[in-house]
Amino acid sequence: MQKRSEIIKARRIIVKIGSALLTGGGRGLDKTAIAGWVAQIAELCKQDREVVLVSSGSVAEGMSRLGWKTRPDSLPELQAAASVGQMGLVQTYETLFRSHGLHTAQVLLTHDDLSRRDRYLNSRSTLLTLLKLGVVPVINENDTVATEEIRFGDNDTLGALVANSLEADVLVILTDQSGLFERDPSLDPTAKLIHEASINDPALSEMVGESRSGLGRGGMVTKLRAARLAARSGAATVIVGGKERQVLTRVIAGELLGTFLVPDTDPLTARKRWLAGQLKLKGSLVLDDGAVRVLQQSGRSLLPVGVVSLTGEFERGDLVACLDPQGREVARGLVNYGSDETRLIMRQPSAKIEQLLGYVDEPELIHRDNLVLVG
Repeated sequence: MQKRSEIIKARRIIVKIGSALLTGGGRGLDKTAIAGWVAQIAELCKQDREVVLVSSGSVAEGMSRLGWKTRPDSLPELQAAASVGQMGLVQTYETLFRSHGLHTAQVLLTHDDLSRRDRYLNSRSTLLTLLKLGVVPVINENDTVATEEIRFGDNDTLGALVANSLEADVLVILTDQSGLFERDPSLDPTAKLIHEASINDPALSEMVGESRSGLGRGGMVTKLRAARLAARSGAATVIVGGKERQVLTRVIAGELLGTFLVPDTDPLTARKRWLAGQLKLKGSLVLDDGAVRVLQQSGRSLLPVGVVSLTGEFERGDLVACLDPQGREVARGLVNYGSDETRLIMRQPSAKIEQLLGYVDEPELIHRDNLVLVG
């Protein structure tokens, strides 16, 4: 996606809403505003789009319910506030989405869920299944069990990582600012809004500042970092004021709202670069001619029946090379089964996986979404 006008083609959309917007500046959940965003998401779903909502606000809502005026510093107090506030968030979203005939699902993630490959694949599979079922996932960090720190960095980063995981077309970050300005508008009222920019424009880094709301942990600097992270999988990012009338439907209709940050590469190239450069090969699979032909000509998943041998020791979620009978690499991807399980199921039809292993995670050894051709 290289032009704002092309955003109207977006099928999979990640929407992130910040704490300051959700809680009316810290006064508790702004249910009127939330109802507006939910109605817009419902409208996008009617347009046959898939929407994932990444919602901040649990700590801020918990602070409001507990009567705390300032954000606590201690981890136990932050976790307690998150626990209390999460109840309000879930109740509000479930009630509002249900009024539009939509089911929702609460998904709480920790950093490990998106950094450890096995848990990454599990969370990705769950989210894709929810979207296939027409459910709107509502994602937040699992603040109550965070051990390193209460946040990924912020929910902007979480939204970007979800965009990477699901290969979203666009990440929309709703904020209390109109977008990214060339200078801080609170210090310089004449500062101009940046309507569109390349994500790797070095000038962008000089334009961002820290959050001043005291509620969320983000600021424009984290939003820019999130946009650059989302761009790794080819997703565009729109940073836009959440209080704009019908902001989500207007943005997806291609209107000139907020700041549109253009990724520097197309999704397929980004996916190849990620698989090729970010992960180390843990092993290899030798395929028969039929499996090679299916991968190269039909773009289908790799099934166990097409594997004749393997080398290396790997676990679920590791990156492996796929070789033709002559030993040439034709593809690489993330495996759904470890090397021990693969030895048992290779050269066997998928229908026999449960009989051979006693369980079935996936019918494919490598799903086509996690596999790229090489050469």
